[in-house]
Amino acid sequence: MVACLYRFASGAGSRARGVIALALVLAPAGVLARPAVIPLGLPSGKVLQVEVMVEDPDRAMGLMFRPSLPEDRGMLFIFEALDFHGIWMKNCKFAIDIVWLDEHKRVVHLAEHTPPCKADPCPVYAPLRKAAYVVEIGAGQARGEKVALGSLLSFELQR
Repeated sequence: MVACLYRFASGAGSRARGVIALALVLAPAGVLARPAVIPLGLPSGKVLQVEVMVEDPDRAMGLMFRPSLPEDRGMLFIFEALDFHGIWMKNCKFAIDIVWLDEHKRVVHLAEHTPPCKADPCPVYAPLRKAAYVVEIGAGQARGEKVALGSLLSFELQR
């Protein structure tokens, strides 16, 4: 899967480490449920299957430690409020494209070929406009699938 780790805006370092530690402790025991997977339409017409990250532990883990992200897969982060949601690439093994969407699912910012973090402190990638969603897809895929500022992505959230 794609990107790696959502970095919390307030108390970023300690809160994220605490959530990650909790997720790593609970995951082997099977306590954490698997995220839902839904279709996400790109401007080119291609449809990806994306994992939906709603809860803090899921957003904290993101794509950490995963060996790759298949071309037909991605990750969708859902946030409760519009904000400048930052993403970092800690413990990621591959580059990705990061796409920030407003509340109408329109692209407001794009970071292409975002590389894995090589050493601390890891850079934080943030949009120039507030976003409600973040989509992580394979590096180079945004351009290839016509994802650009102002384009519309399509998905339906399960209630």
